[in-house]
Amino acid sequence: TELESTASKDADTYGKVWDSFGPVLKEGLYEDHERRGQILNLARFATTNGEAPRSLKDYVADLKPNQTEIYYLVGENLERLKSNPKLEAAKARGVEVLLLTDPIDAFWTTMPQDFDGKPLKSLSQGDIDFGLISPVEAEDAPDKEEEKADAGGDEALLQRVKETLGDRVSDVRPSQRLTESAACLVASADGRDRELERLLSRQNRGTVAKPILELNMKHALVRLL
Repeated sequence: TELESTASKDADTYGKVWDSFGPVLKEGLYEDHERRGQILNLARFATTNGEAPRSLKDYVADLKPNQTEIYYLVGENLERLKSNPKLEAAKARGVEVLLLTDPIDAFWTTMPQDFDGKPLKSLSQGDIDFGLISPVEAEDAPDKEEEKADAGGDEALLQRVKETLGDRVSDVRPSQRLTESAACLVASADGRDRELERLLSRQNRGTVAKPILELNMKHALVRLL
């Protein structure tokens, strides 16, 4: 409660507190179910919206029309996260994404989390569909006949890639995350996030799940295939 008071009255001082103790406080998101809501309210995150850390209250206040989830991406450091291709569709629509780089982030995000009724959703896990959120103006409406013709070829390519890769991937599917890159690896909705898999594999803890390969069916390389 004292931290909440400081955050509301003196943001600069609270920012220094969070810089020093934020990773430790976030352990409570994983371990302290009773105070999880309070800690989420105290948390500050780097995001794709500017350089200053943001609260979830700020994030929710700036939601795009029809946006019902809080998006995040977990990774090793900010530089790598900012260049991650899984951000492409979100960036194209101006959707803000939390950039989580503390090791504890890979663990607390495995727990069911929501803020102000908005669930947190990883961009590297499960299905992503930004279709209802701020459509990209530059996207031309596809010609119906051309779209129908492409569908058969797309399906054949996905099947051929899946057969070629065999048991190295669990599935091959079209991507809704990518706008510029050709491909990316993601985790299934009921599996573990890719970053958590990476951390656990370093310690030889548990088996590593097979990833899903997503292809950007509009990418020139994929079209050539």
